[in-house]
Amino acid sequence: MQSERIGFRHWCIEDLPLAKSLWGDPAVTRWICASGRFSEEEITARLKKEIENQELYQMQYWPVFLLATDEFLGCCGLRPYQIEQGILEIGVHLGSKFWGMGLAVEATRQVMAYAKGSLQVEALFAGHHPSNTASKKVLQGLGFCYLKDEFYAPTGLQHPSYLYHLESEA
Repeated sequence: MQSERIGFRHWCIEDLPLAKSLWGDPAVTRWICASGRFSEEEITARLKKEIENQELYQMQYWPVFLLATDEFLGCCGLRPYQIEQGILEIGVHLGSKFWGMGLAVEATRQVMAYAKGSLQVEALFAGHHPSNTASKKVLQGLGFCYLKDEFYAPTGLQHPSYLYHLESEA
């Protein structure tokens, strides 16, 4: 998969240094875990879970790279949410160096297109840390509709949650 500026590929276990650079960055992890930091064991487990999701479901939060430089940006992708109802979770984690450049929107749009075309799901679920106004802006700008605040165990907080119905696209 690729967009105008971003290339996607699958995680492999040899990507552990990349995973550590992303999920070991407190600027990133403060939005996705209660402690604000992942241990090395948690990072390794997260990487293994992404690899497993690809094997089982043909989806993961794929690692993404700038096409122009091959620089690692972070990850963007899908994970199971309510598969029986045709709903997947979509998410993006970018290194803080790449915030504010429109890359989250670009990557998420590409994953939305993949979900609709290749996986033929009905809807996408997303949530964000209640203090992360940038993520809120991205989701609302992409047309996600607020549902409710939902408990998110990794942070221990109520996260604003959204839904995007893919079949409503023209």
